[in-house]
Amino acid sequence: MDPHLLRTYVTVAELRSFSAAARALGYTQSAVSQHIAALEQDLGVPLLGRRPVAPTPAGERLLEHAGSLLLRIDAARADLARYGAAPREELTVAAAPLALHPAVLAALPATGVTLRVLPRAEVPAAVATGGADLGLVDGAAAPSDPLSLPDVAPLTAAVLPGAAEQPLAVVLPGDHPLARRTGLRLADLADARWLDAPAAGLPLDRLRAAAGTPRAFRPALRYEGTDVRTLVALAAAGHGLALLPAAAARGAGAVAVPLVAPRLVHRTELLHPGGAPAGPAARVLAALTGADRGP
Repeated sequence: MDPHLLRTYVTVAELRSFSAAARALGYTQSAVSQHIAALEQDLGVPLLGRRPVAPTPAGERLLEHAGSLLLRIDAARADLARYGAAPREELTVAAAPLALHPAVLAALPATGVTLRVLPRAEVPAAVATGGADLGLVDGAAAPSDPLSLPDVAPLTAAVLPGAAEQPLAVVLPGDHPLARRTGLRLADLADARWLDAPAAGLPLDRLRAAAGTPRAFRPALRYEGTDVRTLVALAAAGHGLALLPAAAARGAGAVAVPLVAPRLVHRTELLHPGGAPAGPAARVLAALTGADRGP
């Protein structure tokens, strides 16, 4: 399967237009049509309906594979490009909003750094494809358990002593009936209204898995931003509950009640491509892990 043809197909399927895909890819519309025809001939099934332009059932199934296939190809290109390349003197760090621990920020060089705040699901791909030299990811996990990361490429996850695990707290309005509790169990909050904030908070599907209640934790409001302070403000205003690291769960009008069950912590890990990093990436890794990883 030719990855160029596959990339053309994904673009047409997403834009629902041959002409729009041609403009996006810098091809002629005739070339786009030829790419789709060649891919359909190679796979032996029709992938796109023409009027309107939309994936066929086989095309929908191909889309389920295409993202990971193209990501793997991009990751392989980026990985091989690092061989023989001189160490970069500038550093790009991709970080999930809740992974920006003060100890991590203090370890960054004073100059030459670009910090990209991304939804946590996008951080591993950014590191794998060369969009970032280092990545900071986070999530809820049992104490001492590593995070479950998508298999996008061979990446190394480093534990950060002193910043790896933090207690979790439920964020409530100050006048909430549970605000004066000394601790809360996640199972007791399954029927409460929650904030759905996949980028700034902890995903609701992780809460459902931890509590063993696949249909609970119904969202009251969806927040698609990355600013944690806004998420806390939404919780304080009564739009729904949120589960956050205790250190990030404070704000005007908000109360943070410790989570006591199940035993979960907020875990942060540092990602870098396979092999030993060099230059400023190596120095940041050494500062955060206490290991001597090069000059």
